[in-house]
Order: sequence, then C-alpha cells, then structure tokens
Amino acid sequence: MRKTVQPRKQRLRAYNAPMHTRGKRIASPLSDELRKKHGKRSLPVRKGDKVEIMRGDRKGHKEVVESIDRKYYKVYVKGLTHKNSKGEDKPIPINASNLRIIELGAVEDKRRNEMIARK
Repeated sequence: MRKTVQPRKQRLRAYNAPMHTRGKRIASPLSDELRKKHGKRSLPVRKGDKVEIMRGDRKGHKEVVESIDRKYYKVYVKGLTHKNSKGEDKPIPINASNLRIIELGAVEDKRRNEMIARK
C-alpha cells in the first residue's frame, strides 16, 4: 500500500493524529556532534533538552525546553516570553522544525535510549 503525498491528506492526518503519534512528529535535527555520536539525524524533542533556535527573530538563542504542547505541535523554551495586552509575560510557542537539539536532557531515559540504539 502506497502512502499519500498529497498535502491535504498530510494536513488531515496531522490534524486528526492521536497524541502518541503527535509526540513523534515533534522532532528536531541534532547538532553535528550528537549526529556523529548517536548515528541519528533527528530525534523527538523532550522536556529538558538544550536547543538552539535556528529561524526567526530569536535565532541563535540557546536554552532548555520548558514544555511541549502536543495538541498544537509547539515547543516552549525557557526564558522566551513576550508581554501580552495585559502586561503579563506569556511563553512564545516555537515549531520544532525551527530548533536544533544541542544537548540531550534526560540521559537516563530508558525509552529514549532504546530509540537511539535502534537503527
């Protein structure tokens, strides 16, 4: 069975995806050192990973992932906020494709280590 390449069907599947597959879609490329070390090009982003922003106004900013929103496919990075109309600080959502993982956070994570070991 051939998988579809039609953008409308890809968007539909992303919109209707269950939560356990949404987490796999929130992936970022690894830095050159991590690529050589683990033999992987990209991994799903996890809370605690140190990332670098590659696109946008905050390009070059390096900080730790604070939280991940699987419903909207967004990543929130520590220290990245803007003021809303009430003057409150609100976190800025970032797409995972605009990030690069510099350092893996949870090294003792059993499931992640299994994922890295798999080729």
